[in-house]
Amino acid sequence: MRLLSKRQLKEMVLCSPQHIARLEKPGKFPKQVQLGSNRVGWVEAEVLDWLKERIERRDESTDIS
Repeated sequence: MRLLSKRQLKEMVLCSPQHIARLEKPGKFPKQVQLGSNRVGWVEAEVLDWLKERIERRDESTDIS
C-alpha cells in the first residue's frame, strides 16, 4: 500500500487542496489518513479508483448508441 502526500495528490488529480477538502467533506473524494499530528496522506489505490470512476463517467457520456 502506498500513501500520497499533499504534493503528490495535487499532481495526480490536478485540484487545489481547498477543492479536495470540499470534495472530502461530503464523501465525494477518498478521506485522508492522519499519519501524525501535522501529517496526512491519501491511499493511492483509493485515489486511482476515484480517477477511474471519472474516466468511466466521461466515456459513458460520450458513447453514441
